[in-house]
Amino acid sequence: MSFPEIVPSRKLSGVVGGLFSALGKEFVTARVDELELTYEGIPGDTHSGWLRKSGSREPWYPRGTEMRNERQVTILSRAELAEAAAEMGIDTIEPEWIGGNITLDGIPMLSMLPAATLLFFEGGVTLKVDFQNGPCRISGASIARHIGREGDTGLALSFVPAAKRRRGLLAWVEKPGTIRTGESVRVQLPEQWIYPAG
Repeated sequence: MSFPEIVPSRKLSGVVGGLFSALGKEFVTARVDELELTYEGIPGDTHSGWLRKSGSREPWYPRGTEMRNERQVTILSRAELAEAAAEMGIDTIEPEWIGGNITLDGIPMLSMLPAATLLFFEGGVTLKVDFQNGPCRISGASIARHIGREGDTGLALSFVPAAKRRRGLLAWVEKPGTIRTGESVRVQLPEQWIYPAG
């Protein structure tokens, strides 16, 4: 077996551009000035909780199986959303429309940050990245509805390829506290390697 290529750990920095929470049953969020986070995520948010039920993203479990909730927080980049919108032929995609909780500015290729990346927020919160968020037609349908094209299946489906590797990150709360708009965030990437096939 060949030895894997190893990329050393590194640090980046960014700024909290916006904060959002979904306090109703729908996943669409609304802008807030600060987010209070506990070990369960954002209190009252549709994705809060220690546990969640499996869905189409976990075909290895029967749908509805109780499992750990690693989807507590959705982190997005406005620059990546702008790229996806341009590919879809529309003017904008707002983070609220697709359930965003945090937008971060100043971090290139945000959606490509690897699993286990740590986000240390100036106010004391730490989030741990689980993985990229996969784009789906439900988010696409929300975009279509918000730009006045509800029922446009073609537009909804176009979000999936346009937002691939641009749909942001899923994270969970490692250290709770309060995040405020405008605060800095230190990004700690882990050492990375590609496990060799043979």
